Amino acid sequence: MALILEALVTTLDADGSAHLAPMGPRVDADSSQLTLRLFPSSQTYRNLCRHPQGVIHITDDALLLAQAAIGALRELPPVRAAERIRGFVLVDCCRYLEFVVRARDERGERHTLIADVVHTGRGRDWFGFNRAKHAIVEAAIMATRLHVLPPAEVAAEFAKLRVIVDKTGGPQEQAAMALLEAHRQQVEASR
Repeated sequence: MALILEALVTTLDADGSAHLAPMGPRVDADSSQLTLRLFPSSQTYRNLCRHPQGVIHITDDALLLAQAAIGALRELPPVRAAERIRGFVLVDCCRYLEFVVRARDERGERHTLIADVVHTGRGRDWFGFNRAKHAIVEAAIMATRLHVLPPAEVAAEFAKLRVIVDKTGGPQEQAAMALLEAHRQQVEASR
């Protein structure tokens, strides 16, 4: 049974530079295969159609995940060349999976890409379970769906997540929550 793993993915833009985006691929039990479900309008999908290789990064950097989710990343964090594919690995990740797309299904609103993991690696140690980091993941996911979720429901959920971040988070999680809250308020005000 495959689980959804909240992560970050790097792909190659047309000019060969790294593109970073959040992603929730389905990962099989032995981490040998990924199922990516992407909107065809996304930059990540276009990149993978042009160059069907990328890297999934497992990280506990809640601020980086929040910034990537809402397009607020001012500059790409440090990267290095991948080992088995033409691509980039985030230097400050916990674990990474280099992959090659082997199949594509373009039916439906989201297109499905099946990828084989061709190399795995480790960066630094994972911090461990922390409720604030998980709250940021939930808030970031909601922030990417503000166009389809009822504003009152999102505001109520953000208020609950804010309590968790205040109780268990550090400066990184506080900054991430503030960033996501400001984004939510800006989107809501523009409706």
